[in-house]
Amino acid sequence: MTRRADPRETRLPVPAGELPAFTPVPRQTNRHDGWTEDRQRRFIEALADTGSVEAACRAVNMSTVGAYYLRRQKGAESFRKAWAAALDLGVQRIEDVAMDRALNGVEQPVYSYGKLVGTRMVHNDRLLMFMLRNRAPERFTEGRAKGLNAIGKMDLDRLKKQWRKEWEAERAAAATAEEDAHAEKINAMLSKMRERRLALMSPRTRAAYEEYCRLTDEDEKAGYRCWDDPEHDNYVDRDADWGEDEDEPLALPPPDWRKREVEESEDDAPRVRRLKDDTWE
Repeated sequence: MTRRADPRETRLPVPAGELPAFTPVPRQTNRHDGWTEDRQRRFIEALADTGSVEAACRAVNMSTVGAYYLRRQKGAESFRKAWAAALDLGVQRIEDVAMDRALNGVEQPVYSYGKLVGTRMVHNDRLLMFMLRNRAPERFTEGRAKGLNAIGKMDLDRLKKQWRKEWEAERAAAATAEEDAHAEKINAMLSKMRERRLALMSPRTRAAYEEYCRLTDEDEKAGYRCWDDPEHDNYVDRDADWGEDEDEPLALPPPDWRKREVEESEDDAPRVRRLKDDTWE
């Protein structure tokens, strides 16, 4: 039975030099859907990337049972050594991912009455201390797990702030580099547009435009301001006598302007008599 191609059998290549060279396990028959030499190498590379045998088997479209069976075969000594080296490398990458989650947190959804209303960043201090005990046991543990005292919590807060600043500095540097790259790209596009525009001008118009640019640069270098130039329409004479407005002041309203005369008007509507009205005869 021929195994169908699996789209999951695609992955990023491992950088050269990270994994040791090994001799693939010899097979009696070279089936295209079996453990070929190429599939064995790609399995070891996927194992180094994920640190999981099951994930590596999915990457090459093979079963975990077949992988362990291949490992027990005669002539698989080199394959077993590469397997162990790949697992060590995969565990290191898993530790890097765990450290990143411990420092920066994990984004979790927030629900209210069954509806998604937002997300929040959740930090796991236990995961962070676990990573610190494994990476620096001489500082954070004495061979056994222990809780944080006041000094330990202060050290943890200090380290978290320090790592946070370093992480923000790296992001700021990356953002600045990206902005500089975009600015260079925009300037290059503007330069091309200017050259194209100049190429379409007549010699007389081009000479006038270059003279205009030269004079504009001279004004900018000299610090020219139009409001300080007596020959300019926007010139402002600061020494001039700005007299007060000689217009007559507005007349004030009379003292009783708020009072209104209310004319009494007779009510033409018939009066409604009630039971307690004294006008009944």
